[in-house]
Formats: sequence, structure tokens, C-alpha cells
Amino acid sequence: MPDLLLELLSEEIPARMQAQAAKDLQRLVTDKLTALNLPAQAAQAYVTPRRLTLFVEGLPDRQPDRTVEVKGPRVGSPEQALAGFLRSAGLASVEACEQRDTGKGVFYFAVNKVAGRPVIDVLAEVIAQTMDQLPWPKSMRWAGHDVRWVRPLHNILALLCDGAASTVVPVVWALDRANGGSDKLIANDRSRGHRFLAPDEFAVTGFADYRVKLADRFVVLDAAERKAKILADGAKLAAEQGLVVKPDPGLLDEVAGLIEWPVVRVGRIEPRFMDLPAEVLTTSMRTHQKYFAVETRDGVLAPWFIVVGNMVTSDGGKQMIAGNERVLRARLSDAQFFWDLDREATLESRVPKLGERVFHAKLGKVFEKVERLLALCEPLTALVPGADLARAKRAARLAKADLSASLVGEFPELQGVMGRYLARHDGEPSDVADAIAGHYSPAGAGDGVPTAPLSMVVSLADKIDTLVSFFVIDEKPTGSKDPYALRRSALGVIRIVLENKLRLTLRPLIELVTPLVHRDAQRAALHIEMARGGVAQIQPSPAPQIADALIEFFADRLKVFLREQGIRHDLVSAVFAQGGRDDDLVQLVARAKALEGFLASDDGANLLIAYRRAFKISQIEEKKDGREYRDPVDAAKLAQAEEIALAGSLDRIAALANDKLAAEDFAGAMAELARLRPTVDAFFEQVTVNAEDPDLRVNRLRLLAQIWNTLNRVADFSKIEG
Repeated sequence: MPDLLLELLSEEIPARMQAQAAKDLQRLVTDKLTALNLPAQAAQAYVTPRRLTLFVEGLPDRQPDRTVEVKGPRVGSPEQALAGFLRSAGLASVEACEQRDTGKGVFYFAVNKVAGRPVIDVLAEVIAQTMDQLPWPKSMRWAGHDVRWVRPLHNILALLCDGAASTVVPVVWALDRANGGSDKLIANDRSRGHRFLAPDEFAVTGFADYRVKLADRFVVLDAAERKAKILADGAKLAAEQGLVVKPDPGLLDEVAGLIEWPVVRVGRIEPRFMDLPAEVLTTSMRTHQKYFAVETRDGVLAPWFIVVGNMVTSDGGKQMIAGNERVLRARLSDAQFFWDLDREATLESRVPKLGERVFHAKLGKVFEKVERLLALCEPLTALVPGADLARAKRAARLAKADLSASLVGEFPELQGVMGRYLARHDGEPSDVADAIAGHYSPAGAGDGVPTAPLSMVVSLADKIDTLVSFFVIDEKPTGSKDPYALRRSALGVIRIVLENKLRLTLRPLIELVTPLVHRDAQRAALHIEMARGGVAQIQPSPAPQIADALIEFFADRLKVFLREQGIRHDLVSAVFAQGGRDDDLVQLVARAKALEGFLASDDGANLLIAYRRAFKISQIEEKKDGREYRDPVDAAKLAQAEEIALAGSLDRIAALANDKLAAEDFAGAMAELARLRPTVDAFFEQVTVNAEDPDLRVNRLRLLAQIWNTLNRVADFSKIEG
């Protein structure tokens, strides 16, 4: 079975686009081949800064033959309809058609046998179509061509390899279709190595040959191999100094996308710069220069850095190291200047400047956001054990002050971090300084949550205010779009609450801050309309609607969070729908876990079946009768022993379950409900619900309603799937 080797050689592809481009190339080609009855046994895509490569193994030699049937008009139809059908089917006469009785009459059918095409012909079309459809985030035109590619495309290598033989796939990609396709890229069997170290063309006979020849010409095809080499060589150089390279997976991915032949060197940082905050040093090296930081084994930043080049030099890298040290010296000199400048003003003196900084055009200034954080501190400190109100307000007041610092202007990712350093320099308490840095956490799924009381208070206040703010101005996430990272903010609140086991309810906090946001949004709208010469309309505060919408939003985020921990989303829906404290996340998770354990037992699974049976019968009969049967059961009308036993069990177990629920012993409440199973089973086996006696029927329907109503005390079982 033949294999396909495809390489698209271009100018440098941005590192951030490479991995997805490789996935898209593999997906598009293999999906198209499968749809054309040419499934592959395996496929693997590779990417370097200059090339996208796809190797597809085990393709069929040709498509299978197939029969195409087209239904035509009914026998006896007008000549005009029959003639049109024959033309569309490519048939000369009606004798070439088959007549079939479909059960709705006799119809003509055109039956054509289509021979399968050789795989090489199909590949030529599939590759050209894939090149047209590859979804680059950004693309460009060049040299007057009307097609687009991420960067100018130079060559297409496309080979169909079968054993020792290889044939060029006749791919043609027109670069200038506006002029009749006069300028084209035509596939061949050639590639090029490293841009500077081996730029000449070389012929390829297959994937193994291709990969070896690239390696001989200073190109490591596999990004994973490039990363492994960078890590190994960097670790070796650091170990020679008794140090280790600071892990940085994001930077490793980026650097591996910038080079085809990793050459790792180590350089020194001048001692005078080691007084800078460690984050300033590492951020300056990482952001501007793509250097890896080096640490002692205790995690202390060391005066060394790892740089990865793309060239082999005759001097062993001396000039490369000297040049990078010189560039870093200039960068860190700038950072030193900004650091000295920032310490000349206190954080407190920077707070009024937040009134000049726009948070959002529809929401006003950052200073107004800080005022809302202060308002949230009071209820939050009452809910977070160990939090001091005065210090929480101090941290909230200073939390955004470092936005006007020069270093934050240079490195926006240092906001919060610089606030902590400046707060310490100003003599602020350590927990206040830490809360300033920690209030942005968690910044992502891999980031830890704040655990100190003040940090929790300010972080929760900041995230809740952000969520309410953008919901008030109707800037909610839609589909895959979330420009203000509101899903991340909601997940941050969920993680802080759950991982610290905070017993707080979100609705009162949301309803507290919503009028304040609404006030500031109205003020911002007034300024906008005045600037336009119009008049702003004062709108009523949407506090209840915002609270409902945000609680639902938190529920969706909680489902995602718990699903990653193996808890089914329908169980979360069931406990949310049950009502009560629907915004106490700790309680909701405890209910969901207890429900999961309950349903995993035989009693729980059987009770779920009984619940559905009772609920379904109730719904059917209530709809048929046009009334509900939710009134209490009349004990005097209980006729059979099984329904008498069930009614008694329901009353007794409901009371016990309520006591367990009040004590938040959800597992215990489930255990009480499990004791219902024998009497429920006996009821359904021995009692006819739709009895001939109308009074007996009504009473039994009420008893059914009591079954599912009792179970619904812990969760809405109707939401449970499966």
C-alpha cells in the first residue's frame, strides 16, 4: 500500500500558529481521503519554522468501483420530463434505464457504474483543495498573487511512495489566478535544508530518506525532538554551574517554533542587575529575548541565562554569547531605570491617577472599580475566616495602583507583582502586599488559587465585580468568544471557594455590587451622550435579572469544572434545580458527590427507575385529567397493605432525610432515601394506581406524587440522564 509524503516549504511561519497548522493539515487531508473512500492506516504531521510536513501511511491504490443510482420520473410521465431526466443522467435513451416498483408506483432509475480513480489522481486534487482551505489565523498575499498563505510559499514536495519506487503527485497550485493561472507552483520531489547552513536543493525518495537528509542538512523535523534537545543541552550547561533551568513550557514551545537546528548556549547576567526583582529579570529575558532563566536548586534566580540559537558557528558560540549578553545588558539597564523611577512614588500617591484610566468605555474608570471592590470587602471579610476588614480595604484600595508604574507599562504581565514589591517598599503589611499580587490569581487552569484570607477577599471581589460589570452592559460570552475572559473569572471564583471550602452565597454579593455597577455605567453613558450632544436615558437597576443570569453562568462553569473531576454534568443540574441555596458552591458540590455515590448503588439505581415511573404516570394522568394531584394523601382512603406501608415510610423517611439535609449530611440523607426501596417496589408490584374507584385513584396518584416529591428533597431526579 502506498504512502504520501507532503512538504509545504515557505518563509518562516509564526511560532504560535505552527502546532494548529500541522493539526489542520492532517485533519483536512485525512478527512477528505476518507470521504473519497481512501482511508489511511496512519498519518502524522510535522512542523518547523519553514515547513509543514505530512506523512500518510497505508493508502489504497485506487478508489473502489461504485454504483450510482438516480431516481427519475414515473413511468408514463410526459416526454419533456423524461427527456430532462435522461440529459441530467447522461443517458441516450429510456432503454438504458431500469424500471422499479417502489410501492408508490413504477419509476425509472438511471444506474451508472463509476470506476474508482487511482489514488495519485485523487491526491493531486485533495492537496490543492487543502492548501486553499487551510485556516490560517492571519495570512498574506505576496508578489502580486491573488492567493493567500501565512507567508510566501516556495515549494511543494509531494510524493506517492510504494516500496522503493516513488512518483511525484501532480499537484498544481496557481499563485495568480487573476491572470489565468500563469504563475504556478508545481509539485516535485525536492526540498531544502537549513536556510543558511544547507540552502541547496536535494532530491527525496521517501519519508525515511527525507528525514535523514534533513537531519544531515541541519533540520530537526519533529518539534518534540527539538524541545528535547533544548531541554537536555540547557540542563547540561546549567549543571556545569551547579544550577538548573527554570521550567517554562510556554517559552519552550515558542523557541522550538523559531529554530530548525537548536544550538544551546549559556550567558551571564551582570551582578549589578541581580538586585532587580526576580520577576522583572525573568520577564525581561523571556518577553524580549526568549532566554530561559537559570536557578539554584533552591529556586533562587542565578546570574546566568540559556539562549537557543539556530546557527553553528566556528568560534564555539563566543560571539553569539557576547552579543546576547550585550543586548540583555541594555534591556536590564532600562528595567533598572524603571524600577528606580517607580520607587520614587508611593502606591497611595498613584491611586488618584486611576480616575484617569478607563476600565471600559461603558463602565467608567478604574478608580470607580476600586470603590466597588471596597464595598464588597465588608461582606466578604465576614465570610472568609481570618480576614481583617481594615486590611482588606487597604489591599483593595491599592490593588490597581501599580497600573501606572513604568515597569507595568513595559511589562503588563507584571501587574500585581510590581504592586507587591512597591507595597513592601512603602512599608505596607506583608499580607496587604501579598493580596495586591494575589488578587489576579488564578490566572489560568494551571495557576494556584490564593489561600491567604486577604488575598481571597480581594481576588473574589475583583472577579465578582468584573463578572457583574460586563453582564450589566450585556457583554456576555457568546459561543467560543469571550473577549473579557469572563469564563476564566467565574472559574477562578469557583476554584477559590471550593479549594478553600468557603461557605459563602454568591447571590447577595452579586445583588450588592450590581446597583453600583449600574450607577457607574449610567454615568459613563451620560458622558458619552453629552460628548455626542445627546441625552442619556436613565435605566432601572437590573439587579435581580443580573443575579439570575450570573447564577446560571456559574452553574455552567461548575459543570465544566466538575466534569473534569469525573462528576457528571446532569448531577450538577439536578442539585442546582433542586433549589434552596443554589449559589453555595461547597454545598452544591457535596450534594452532587453524595448523589453520585447514591446512584452508583443498587438501591439508588432502582429508586431512580421508580422515580421515573412515578413521575411519568403522574404527568400522564395530570395532563389527561387537566389537574394536579399534589395534595396530601388521605390516610383513611389507603386500602392495600402495600400503599399503607409506603405512605408510612414516606412520612417517616422524609422527616429523617430533612434532618440530615439540615445538618448538611447529604450522604446520610441519601441513605435514608435508600430505605424506601422495598416499600416502593412492593407498591408498584401489588397496587393498581388507576383503580376503578375514582377516590382510590386520586389518592394513589397523590401517593405517587409524594414519592417523587420526597426524592426531590435532595435533587431534582428528573434532570438525571441515563
